[in-house]
Amino acid sequence: MSRRFPPIHNSINPYRDNVQGKANEPICVAGLLDRAKQMLGPTYEGDAPDWTLDEIYTRLEENAPRIAIIGGSPDHPAHIMDFQTSSRAAIRIWQNGGVPFYFSTPVMCDGTAQSNQGMSYSLQSRNAVAQMVASQLESHSYHGAFVIQGCDKQPLGVVSALAHLDRIRQYRGEAPFFATFAPAHVLKGGTIPPQLMAELEQVARSAEEQGAPDIADDLRDAMAYILQCSSNTAFQGVLERAVDRGIITKAAHKEYEQRLAVATCDGKGGVCAFNGTGNSSRHLVAGLGLVHPAVELLTSPPTQEQVNQAVDSMAAMINEPAFGAANVMAANIRNAIRIHSASGGSTNLMMHMVAAMLYGGYRFSLWELDRIHHAHPVPDLFDYSLTQGRDIFALATQCCSGSSRGMETLFYELLKNGVPMDVDAPTVTGTTWRERLANQERLPASLVKDNPVILSSPRRPFSGVDVLTGNFFESAVVKISGMTSSQLDEFDKKAAFVLYYENEDDANRSLLDSQLLEKVKESRSFAHDSLLAVLRQNAPEHYEDWHTLDYDALFDRMVEQGALKISVVISGQGPVAFGMPEMFTPMQHINANRKLKRLVTLISDGRYSGVTYGAAIGHMTPEAAEGGGILYLQTGDSLYLDLRERQIQFLDQAKFRSGQIVFSFESVRAEREQLAEQRLSTIRARQRRVAASNRMAGHTDAANGVVPLIVWEEAVLDYQTDVIYLEKTAQSRGNQL
Repeated sequence: MSRRFPPIHNSINPYRDNVQGKANEPICVAGLLDRAKQMLGPTYEGDAPDWTLDEIYTRLEENAPRIAIIGGSPDHPAHIMDFQTSSRAAIRIWQNGGVPFYFSTPVMCDGTAQSNQGMSYSLQSRNAVAQMVASQLESHSYHGAFVIQGCDKQPLGVVSALAHLDRIRQYRGEAPFFATFAPAHVLKGGTIPPQLMAELEQVARSAEEQGAPDIADDLRDAMAYILQCSSNTAFQGVLERAVDRGIITKAAHKEYEQRLAVATCDGKGGVCAFNGTGNSSRHLVAGLGLVHPAVELLTSPPTQEQVNQAVDSMAAMINEPAFGAANVMAANIRNAIRIHSASGGSTNLMMHMVAAMLYGGYRFSLWELDRIHHAHPVPDLFDYSLTQGRDIFALATQCCSGSSRGMETLFYELLKNGVPMDVDAPTVTGTTWRERLANQERLPASLVKDNPVILSSPRRPFSGVDVLTGNFFESAVVKISGMTSSQLDEFDKKAAFVLYYENEDDANRSLLDSQLLEKVKESRSFAHDSLLAVLRQNAPEHYEDWHTLDYDALFDRMVEQGALKISVVISGQGPVAFGMPEMFTPMQHINANRKLKRLVTLISDGRYSGVTYGAAIGHMTPEAAEGGGILYLQTGDSLYLDLRERQIQFLDQAKFRSGQIVFSFESVRAEREQLAEQRLSTIRARQRRVAASNRMAGHTDAANGVVPLIVWEEAVLDYQTDVIYLEKTAQSRGNQL
């Protein structure tokens, strides 16, 4: 039975006061509903159509809730089935007395854009989506939104727009803007066809026979993962090395590539099953209270009943300031940060959370996010694996089978583990978390017996993305949750040589070179006395035995034992320089190289979603184009990786060689001023490869969300005090205080 929506309590109604909207829009609404009924066919649920132009006119005149269904572009896998979900939502909005509309946004697929110029537009697309959505909602005077949440930058772009618009509406004295999100279902990872699996295994055996066990091992590692667009990049790196070593032909490589690609994605699309930005956004937006649990984690597009539950809950939100999109977001920001941390969420979201809060009018920064993250230890409660059957599709399967409640379960387990969660924050169910969790049916994580993703007992007492500082930069981020404790031990408190690249293109070419380490050795890129200093710091137990070796033997021994650490620095990738592309491709090239990955951390002023085996450190501020310290680094420098203390320091090279650990960067800028000018000139020339209209000029830096300066300037509210709770909740909280 439908749940009747109240009219909007608002003195402003352009449709009542201006006949043009009532002349233009009824045919759009009728057309949407007609197409919806046609698309649903025999699955249509409802009475005979009653959406006459006269009835639509009357609803517009009487200020019935005008609700925009916001979809995405079908050239992104997450939005292939939008037509079905939008049809179900349109029918239900009408049945509830509202007026449904539909529009879609472009959605840039980061997977498709990897390693091409499109990555320079990816972050900018988040702000473009926010601008487009705000423009459309304001132009047609919509009151609320049903958002089909996709992948990459679209989810937080839409959150930013709706929060921004809610704040503006209330500033103008209008009704709060309400919204609910329905994430696209999870796409099941592909399976390598048996015949192809056998052929790839034969390639691995051939590699072993030809003295290339590293290629054999790396190929088998790639074969162990679920097949997805990101794993295809790992295959690319290994197979290109196999071609380079004469193990397979280029034609064979391209054939394998094709057979892998066409077996990767299910025809109904969805958000890829790995815990990248798409699914991290799913968890985060749910943690922000903006997702109805009926549509949160699905393995196929939502049914009419599931859509109905999400749409019907809007009835409780309409006209209620506590359920305005900005207020729901801000009231839940601490919950969302802790859910993001506990679930090992994407590094990208460190910027997007800050951006959404700023768009909503709240003062916020990376430093405040980090303060919340560390105000109370957040345990690692997400046993996610792409090789052991615990991807996000497995979690969605557990939810659909009734053995888990997704983020409600994670919320519950965080509470059980002593993490302070705000149970009184409002959510789009029209209730608080406290009310949602009062029903504990299927809630505990312990109910999932077979391969649980969400845990009751933490894997370890910390998780999430950490903010780093150092003597040559102000801030950077590293995804500690992606590194096991043993990995951390391999890199923490270690000295690492800088291997410097001015841009990602140069880095990718070099990292695909199977002879990279040999070339570094032959060119003496790292001085002999510096090599000894690194040995003394990283493997003191071997110093007496190895320090008399000649350069080549010492280099080889340090590589073999993992004592040589290298920081691959990719500069000139920040928002101003090049749009802040994601460094996924060089990260995968390192991951696909068994020898290299045990030595390398990756450092950049570009973005990251995930991790390398060694730390993936990104979002560095100030960026190179703004004169940040990363601009002045060069191959052969030494850095001190103090990951558990959340620091990276530039080492005084002379004192380090003499056995002292001294952090000093003061003289480097002056000494390398001419080098910096040359690099800045290169950055400026390279910028012209990005459309001038889409460059990130006039924006804040990564620590402040990379938002337009005017958005940052107008963010003046305090999320800790300027938040509205439900009246009954506010009274209860007041009594407790």
